[in-house]
Amino acid sequence: MPEVRCSVANCSYWAQGGKCAADAILVDIDAHANRDFHAEFGSDLGENVHKDQAANSRATMCHTFKEKQ
Repeated sequence: MPEVRCSVANCSYWAQGGKCAADAILVDIDAHANRDFHAEFGSDLGENVHKDQAANSRATMCHTFKEKQ
């Protein structure tokens, strides 16, 4: 998997050097910010892919985020 950089240090997948250590990453548009993808898909993250358009990078977000315990 390519190296993914992340600045969200309170994510359980955040690794030293600002790297994402998740096995799979789901990034979506802000319009879907409140969707529960884990409940909707019920299986592998992002298995049932949908397509949207983002005007720029500020309009996207990562649904892989899981807060550190």
